[in-house]
Amino acid sequence: MTTLHPELIAVTERIQKRSQTLRSDYLTKMSAAQSNKPQRGRLSCGNLAHGFAACNSSDKAALSGDISANIAIVTAYNDMLSAHQPYADYPEKIKQAVREVGATAQVAGGVPAMCDGVTQGRDGMELSLFSRDLIAMTTAVALSHDMFDGAVFLGICDKIVPGLLIGALHFGHLPTLFIPAGPMPSGLENKEKVRVRQLYSEGKVDRHALLKAESESYHSPGTCTFYGTANTNQLLMEIMGLQLPGASFVNPGTELREALTTHAAQQITSITALGEDYRPLCEVIDERSIVNAIVGLLASGGSTNLSIHLIAMARAAGIIIDWQDVDALSKIVPLLARIYPNGPADVNHFQAAGGMPVLIRELLEAGLLHGDALTVAPGKTLSHYVNEPFIDNGTLTWRPAPQASLDPAVVSSAESPFAKTGGLNCVNGNLGRGVVKISAVQTQHQHIKGPAKVFNHQDDLLQAFNNNELNQDFIAVVRYQGPQANGMPELHKLMPPLGVLQDKGFKVALVTDGRLSGASGKVPAAIHLHPEAANGGLLSLVQDNDPIELNCQTGELTLQVNEDVLKSRIVLAPDNSNHQHGMGRELFQALRNNSSSSETGASFFSIAQDTY
Repeated sequence: MTTLHPELIAVTERIQKRSQTLRSDYLTKMSAAQSNKPQRGRLSCGNLAHGFAACNSSDKAALSGDISANIAIVTAYNDMLSAHQPYADYPEKIKQAVREVGATAQVAGGVPAMCDGVTQGRDGMELSLFSRDLIAMTTAVALSHDMFDGAVFLGICDKIVPGLLIGALHFGHLPTLFIPAGPMPSGLENKEKVRVRQLYSEGKVDRHALLKAESESYHSPGTCTFYGTANTNQLLMEIMGLQLPGASFVNPGTELREALTTHAAQQITSITALGEDYRPLCEVIDERSIVNAIVGLLASGGSTNLSIHLIAMARAAGIIIDWQDVDALSKIVPLLARIYPNGPADVNHFQAAGGMPVLIRELLEAGLLHGDALTVAPGKTLSHYVNEPFIDNGTLTWRPAPQASLDPAVVSSAESPFAKTGGLNCVNGNLGRGVVKISAVQTQHQHIKGPAKVFNHQDDLLQAFNNNELNQDFIAVVRYQGPQANGMPELHKLMPPLGVLQDKGFKVALVTDGRLSGASGKVPAAIHLHPEAANGGLLSLVQDNDPIELNCQTGELTLQVNEDVLKSRIVLAPDNSNHQHGMGRELFQALRNNSSSSETGASFFSIAQDTY
C-alpha cells in the first residue's frame, strides 16, 4: 500500500481537529434521521396517499409496502443549458431501471439552473452566485416529503452541483448519487475561439464572425468542452466518490452513457438503509473526501469558483476548510492535466488520454489521495476508481485504466508533471486575502509591479480599453464586485481585452473582490479578495497610480502606499442602487446583505458565517 504524503496527512488532521465540534453535531443530527425501514413508513395514510396518488398501479403497490426502496430524483433539467438538455428523458430511464431491481423512483422536485455562459457580462450574472444557495434550499424542499430512501441528482453546471450537494448534505442520512450527462463532442479548437474573441475586442472582426466562432465551439447537447466550472464539478463529484468510476466525461447519447445511467440508478438502491450495504451521504462526505476534492482541483488546474464552493459544501457536512488548506496542498500536489484554458486540449481529449482513472491512479500512487475514502460505487472505496467503464458484448463492466497516459501532452505523470505545484495559490497582503490561478499563466507573467488603474464596474474598464487609455503596464483594480456589493459576478469578459494588452507586451494583471471563472487563463488575477470593498476592505481606498505588487508564486499582494496617506483618504463608494433591481435582483437583497466572505463560502446560510 502506498504511503500517504505527510503533508496530506497533516492537512487532513488539521481539518479534522478544526471541525470536531461542528462535525460531531452534524453526524448526531444525521444519525437521528436514519431508519432501517422505508422513510415513508413514518407518514400517515393520508400523507402517503398524497405521495403516490399519481403513480401507476405497480408503483403504488410497491410504495404501499414496507420493504422496497423509493428513490428521489432531483433534476436541474432545462433545454436552454446544453449540458442539461440530455436530462429530458432521464427520469423515465431511472424509474424503469429501478423497477427492474424491485424499487421505485419519483421526481421529487426540480431546481433552477441558470447558464453563466448566457448571463456572462449581463445583469443576470449578479444572481449567479446566490443561485447556488437557492438551489440548496429548493433541494431541501424536494426532499422534505420524507418519502425517500435514497436520492439521485441530475445536475452539472456551475452553481448547480454545489447547490444540489449542499442541499443533499442536510439530508445526509440518505444515500446520494450524482448522474452526469457528459460533454458535447469537440467543436472549434479553443485556441481559435480565443483568437477570434481577441480580434473582436480589437475591432478587427465583426459580430457575425464572433458569433460563428462561438457557435462552432458550443454546438450541440452536452457540457461545454473547456475545463471550466461545470467540468470541474464533474471531476470533483467523481474524485469525491459521488459518481460511478469513469462516468464524468462520456458523451451524451452513446451506448456507454446510457449503460452508466442505468447502472447508477440501480446502484443507489443497493446502498440504502434497507439492505446490508448502507452508505449514507454523511459518511461518504468526510474530511478525507473533502481533501481528495481539493487535491483533484489542484492536480487538474480546475476552476477558481470551486475555491469558494468547496468551502460551502464542506461546511454543510460540518467540515471547516479555508484557503490555507488549499495553499498547503497546492505546494505538494503536481499539475497533471493540460485542459483548456491550461492548454489547447478539451475534456474529450482528456478522456481519450486516459481521463479520470489515469489521473486518480497517478495521485494514489504518489500518496496524494485517501484511497480508503468511502464512495457510492460497487467497489466501495476510491482505490477502485482506477478502472474505466466499457461495454463488453452489450454489458457494462470495468477494466483497469491504461498504465500510462495515452497523450502525455494532456495527462502527465506524478514523476513528470506539467508543474511541481498545483494550479491555485492563496494570496495575502494589506489588500486582503484571495486566490490566484496560475496553471495557465506563463512564469514571466506571475510577478508584476505596476500602477493601479481603478474601476468600480467592469464596463468602465472596457470603455477605457476601447478609448485606447490602457496601453501601458498597469494592474487593474475592479472593486465593489463582492457578494455584498452586487452578488459577486464573474468578470470573464475582461479577459479578452486584458489578453490583447498582454500580447502587445504590456505587463497587466487584475485585482478584484469579484470572481472570474473556470475559463480564466493567461492574465494573472488575484480574485475573491476579502474584506471586499463594500465591507471595509482596503480596496475601497486604492487610487489611480498607486503602486501594487502581485507575486503569484510567493502569494504576496501589497498596496505600496504609506499608512498615513491611506488614513487620510475618504472612501467614495459608488452608487450601487442600479445593481439592486431589475432581472429579479431586488428579490436577492437579503442574500447580499447577509452573505459571508468569499473564504467562508460566500453564503448566507448560518453554517457559513465568518467566525467558527
